Amino acid sequence: MLFSPFEPDRIEAHRRRFRAIPVRTLLPNLITLLALCAGLTAIRLASEQRFEWALYAIVFAALLDGMDGRLARMLKGTSRFGAELDSLADFVNFGVAPALILYQWGLNEFKSVGWIAALVFALCAALRLARFNVLAEDPNRPAWAANFFVGIPAPAGAITVLLPLYLELLFPHLPHYVLVMPLAFVYTLFIAFLMISRLPVFSGKRVGKRVPPEMVLPVFGAVVVFFALLISYPWEVLTIGTLAYLACLPLGLMSYREQERKAAAAVAASNTMPEGESAPALAPSVPASDGPERPARLN
Repeated sequence: MLFSPFEPDRIEAHRRRFRAIPVRTLLPNLITLLALCAGLTAIRLASEQRFEWALYAIVFAALLDGMDGRLARMLKGTSRFGAELDSLADFVNFGVAPALILYQWGLNEFKSVGWIAALVFALCAALRLARFNVLAEDPNRPAWAANFFVGIPAPAGAITVLLPLYLELLFPHLPHYVLVMPLAFVYTLFIAFLMISRLPVFSGKRVGKRVPPEMVLPVFGAVVVFFALLISYPWEVLTIGTLAYLACLPLGLMSYREQERKAAAAVAASNTMPEGESAPALAPSVPASDGPERPARLN
């Protein structure tokens, strides 16, 4: 333009401030978007009464959710944008989608009461994710507390809350109302409560970061066997896994209290040390939200 309203030099300088984005930062976000597509597809499949495929989609989304954050840390592609995208995807995949699946499957027989149960579960998932985003930035969190979640995580909540569907697919001869009436309604509210509770849940994120050379092949074999069983006997594996997960929740609470006692003993020992000697300060023993999983990406 002959008479440009802007200074050309300033426009060129402004453009130079935007650098090309490395592909390694895009790949984890693409996996998150793929998981979001799986969650949205699960909602569609549930509306079409294709509940088996809807469950497959939720499990697939949960597997992808466990991959994106780890991949981002491996590639050093963490970003704030990835953290926010992951939180939104988790709310849809593990809050909205399971609630709608349960409602379409059987809670709708309760009319408005069934819708309230589905609504409570979705809202509890949102509250849990919001609490995580706040607690993840707590600078006073002790290092040992990073091994624990506060309440069950959203992906685990989505997998466990669908237990009534697994049971019906395992035992199709049972009358539908036998599962819906006594189990699905109360069970949905129970899992929703566990998500927003302060129950310390062992995360296991720091377990198995490095594998001894002699254990590489056994680990590969175990993973292959697990996925083979999951594909061949999905409802049996998901039912047993859900029941085992719920049964192990008290173990996380006991482990957390043991760590808390050790931290308190260390503080007491440091207070009784002679003057002139110092002990490393310990942060208050407050359970972590989800450990460093998402903040490191920030997932």
